[in-house]
Amino acid sequence: MTSSNVRVRMAPSPTGSPHVGLVRTALFNWAFARHHGGTFVFRIEDTDKERSTDESLASIIDLMRWLGLDWDEGPEVGGPHAPYFQSERSDLYADALARLKENSRTYDCYCTNEEAAARRKAAGSKVQGYDGFCRELSEEQVAAFVAEGRKPVVRFRMPDGSITWNDLVRGEVSFETEFVPDFALCRANGDSLYTLVNPVDDALMEITHVLRGEDLLSSTPRQIALYEALIEVGIAKVTPEFGHLPYVMGQGNKKLSKRDPEAHALAYREQGYLPEGLLNYLALLGWAIAADRDIFSLEEMVEAFEIGDVVANPARFDLKKCDAINAAHMRLLSLDDITHRVLPFLKKQGVVSDPVSDADAQLLELAMPLISERINKLAEAGDLLAFLFVDEDAFEVDAEDAEKQIGEAGIPVLQASYDALEGLPAWSTEAIQTALQTALVDGLGLKPRNAFGPVRVAVTGRRISPPLFESLELLGRERSLGRLRRALG
Repeated sequence: MTSSNVRVRMAPSPTGSPHVGLVRTALFNWAFARHHGGTFVFRIEDTDKERSTDESLASIIDLMRWLGLDWDEGPEVGGPHAPYFQSERSDLYADALARLKENSRTYDCYCTNEEAAARRKAAGSKVQGYDGFCRELSEEQVAAFVAEGRKPVVRFRMPDGSITWNDLVRGEVSFETEFVPDFALCRANGDSLYTLVNPVDDALMEITHVLRGEDLLSSTPRQIALYEALIEVGIAKVTPEFGHLPYVMGQGNKKLSKRDPEAHALAYREQGYLPEGLLNYLALLGWAIAADRDIFSLEEMVEAFEIGDVVANPARFDLKKCDAINAAHMRLLSLDDITHRVLPFLKKQGVVSDPVSDADAQLLELAMPLISERINKLAEAGDLLAFLFVDEDAFEVDAEDAEKQIGEAGIPVLQASYDALEGLPAWSTEAIQTALQTALVDGLGLKPRNAFGPVRVAVTGRRISPPLFESLELLGRERSLGRLRRALG
């Protein structure tokens, strides 16, 4: 292997919401290509006409762009092996089928699934899949099937013996082909199946390494046998090397499925995770940059990534650790960067105007230093800052927080706070802090951790907010006192 000839691919099906397992696979392929100075090919496997949607395709491309996993060939980029949509490559698959048939590597199968299942049951066979009944049909048998109006599927003839390969993650893997039945390449209506189009595309696009999930391990003997046949007929040059990545497990040691909420990759963007935080965590599902280090950049991963370092054992998805990794990356952002990234969420949540007014921009510049070290996801900024930007007639206090912090016991605290703040000659953080501490801690004898809760809820609407004294300064004298009056009734 040399740096210049490494070619890997990512080939998702646009049939639903992208899975975090898909992202992990894309990341490992991308990092492998970038580490070796090779080519990352992005291909769309949209042969499932009934389930493929434009919406799903758009979401996959948008996700890859957001993550920064750029591709060298594929949609929106082009390349020497276009088109990169399987739905546009049917002539290539038809040509491959014709060549394989000419070399007697395939045969027409007229059996129904029910007939094949009945024969397996009668024979007591434990081998799942097709039994090869149509491998050597006579002309008379074929004519009889045709007379019945049956249309054949095209099956590949699996060779005898065993198929062995050196898996880049798992080491040597071997299958006896007697347990790998002949498989269909084409439906009776002429539509090519994944079992054909995936290897043909890999062959024509000169893919050198196939890094994919462990769930596809059992299909690899079929693909290797097909690659050898494609080499015979002049379509493939070599059989690629395979590496099967470990399962991503969810709760209860079960494989993370599409039904699990943490599986949906797009949800992490909506919740305000950083792409570098999410990718950092997903990289840890099967790989590590060092035994004592969890936080690293994408550039550092590219420099260090070797597929042989990926472990074969299943990796458990831990949402708490994912959150912690993302929080660590949040702390690495500059104030300007985090403000820039937060802004789209504030617009979407209606916290600031869109486009942002000069007044909102100035207030946001002053407010962001108060929360930049407190938020762990970008979407959390809206809840913390909304009280500063909301119109007074739309300001609301959380009912549950008000019940816990204000109530009958909180009224004296609010009254003392109002009295202390009303006559302040200067409305500054320092003056506000001194006035409230004198009134509540010294005057009412409250402990600091209990003294300011009612004030916080009354003026910000929530128990959790930016630092209170700074918040009051930004909110201003008139609005702060007005909210205290409203809370007093």
